Amino acid sequence: MVSGGLAIIMLVIAVAIIIVLTGKFKVNAFLVLIGVAFAYGLAIGLPGLDVLKHIKNGFGGTLTKIGIVIVAGTIMGTILEKTGAALSMTQAILKLVGKNRAPLAMNIAGYVVSIPVFCDSGYVILNPLNKALAKESGTSMAVMAVALATGLYATHVMVPPTPGPLAAAAALNADLGKVILIGLIAAIPAALAGLFWALKVAKKYHISPDVHESYSDIVAKYGKLPNTFLSFLPIVLPLVLIFMKSIAEYPTKPFGEAGLQKLLSFLGDPVSALMIGVLVALLLVRKGGIHEAINGWMSEGIKDSAIILVITAAGGSFGEILAKSPLAEFIKTNMAGLPLGMFLPFIISAALKTAQGSSTVAIVTTSGILAPMLATLGLDPALTAIAIGAGSMVVSHANDSYFWVVSQFSNMPVSTAYKVYTSATAVEGVVAFLAVLVLDIFI
Repeated sequence: MVSGGLAIIMLVIAVAIIIVLTGKFKVNAFLVLIGVAFAYGLAIGLPGLDVLKHIKNGFGGTLTKIGIVIVAGTIMGTILEKTGAALSMTQAILKLVGKNRAPLAMNIAGYVVSIPVFCDSGYVILNPLNKALAKESGTSMAVMAVALATGLYATHVMVPPTPGPLAAAAALNADLGKVILIGLIAAIPAALAGLFWALKVAKKYHISPDVHESYSDIVAKYGKLPNTFLSFLPIVLPLVLIFMKSIAEYPTKPFGEAGLQKLLSFLGDPVSALMIGVLVALLLVRKGGIHEAINGWMSEGIKDSAIILVITAAGGSFGEILAKSPLAEFIKTNMAGLPLGMFLPFIISAALKTAQGSSTVAIVTTSGILAPMLATLGLDPALTAIAIGAGSMVVSHANDSYFWVVSQFSNMPVSTAYKVYTSATAVEGVVAFLAVLVLDIFI
């Protein structure tokens, strides 16, 4: 096998290949990650059969840990969209903060909705309401777009069960309850930084919402919206159950080691918790629509989850190969004493994100790189997962599909999108990282 130093050089080359193929040539990330895993394993001197074994183990092991959770989360998001629950949650937030604070309302709505829903989908779901509120309040669409987009982005990259942070938690063997808690906390200043940028910078650019429907028209189109409590419940209940599992399994065993502790460990397992969330989401379906929900909406959610599953699992394969390389020993010997700290996961993730566009690919790849050396670097797994998520926001531009969703659905010229949205993601990511550094002091 090659030396540790040469393995590092080869890793840099491998990452460059991932960036070029996925970013410039738009090759599917699954094919790239699997191909690079094979190439890297053989290049560092692993026997061919061992490379094959590690790729299979990494792929299957990743799906074992998070496959069902990703599918369940995608199904839940589809049900929240189809039933109008996402609109119901937004309406409740509007009542709380007032229509005169429409940008704040949409920022908060994005923060909540993007916990189980991909930010791209969340933006499309909430965009009609966002435009209607822009028209009704006389606010520039640039302000509303940045406020919503940054709210969605914050939890998308830092709070499981969204696939990126979920994959990071699995790869780094981080306590999922801790990742969710830290992610929710770090996402608050990140989202508010995006809101601040919208109100201070984006307001300089007037963009008409170009809509004819009012807020009232959109609400009326859905008819009777689901109950507010039930709308939030599919998101909140699984998170609470996962938290309770983390508490129950704390070394001091606050619930003992018998019946209640075992029950909470069962219910709070991500698979159990998310499946419970899906069942609760079905309570939102109107009478007579359960057949369509089960056979139509769930099938749609399963199809949507397929590409996420294979990309995430391919990242697991690459991570397994890296774990078998001389990287960890080299880091331990030569780099463990360097004062890089949380800056390392942040900068690797940010470089990958900016270069190739996908936050999920940046998170999965960075997690795979850092997993075998985490103990050597002395980094907390949960905080590292959030630092990686923070880096994966910096920055969203033309190679990111979300950039185009935000700009095109908001009637925003590309030049303006760079000035107000791309700059906002840079600010948001840096603020999220600063929040991680503050949390690192207390955790």
